[in-house]
Amino acid sequence: MKKKPDETKIAGLVRRLLSELGEDPARDGLVRTPERVAKSLVFLTRGYRQRLSAVVNGARFASGTNHMVILKDVELYSLCEHHLLPFYGKCAIGYISRGRVLGVSKLARIVDMFARRLQIQERLTEQIAEAVMDETGAEGAGVVIRARHLCMMMRGVEKQNSEMTTSAVLGSFRADEKVRQEFLSLIK
Repeated sequence: MKKKPDETKIAGLVRRLLSELGEDPARDGLVRTPERVAKSLVFLTRGYRQRLSAVVNGARFASGTNHMVILKDVELYSLCEHHLLPFYGKCAIGYISRGRVLGVSKLARIVDMFARRLQIQERLTEQIAEAVMDETGAEGAGVVIRARHLCMMMRGVEKQNSEMTTSAVLGSFRADEKVRQEFLSLIK
């Protein structure tokens, strides 16, 4: 696990960045901005300082069934690793348990842990699916993320209504077309 970043150093870098952009970091509206940005960045990247085992915190429960479990519309916020601009959207997670399920809030916490890192959506989707498989011992898992990227909306091609969809399917979700289709139909 990484140590907490030094907010004082980050604030100094932000102050230099503001100057380099042609701003006066001493002007009234910007005086405390470097410190606020430093706190914000430390918060937005807290996933680097979390461990999956601590996030799950033993919240695995015996279940006599092996039905599909689905949690959808989990909001997520992340920063694109290419431009440090936000992307945001919703995540759907499904898995078929093998007698062991996770506490439902832990699924959302897993999403947050990986989203609160510098990311690309494709990797984020895979990391969540792999973590769910690892923590549940599931027969299969699937994750779908639909997100809007400010790096596409505010700069570059400036496409305001674009939305990216990514999916990761593992185990029986990959091997069995019927299982995959059931998952996809249930998250619509």
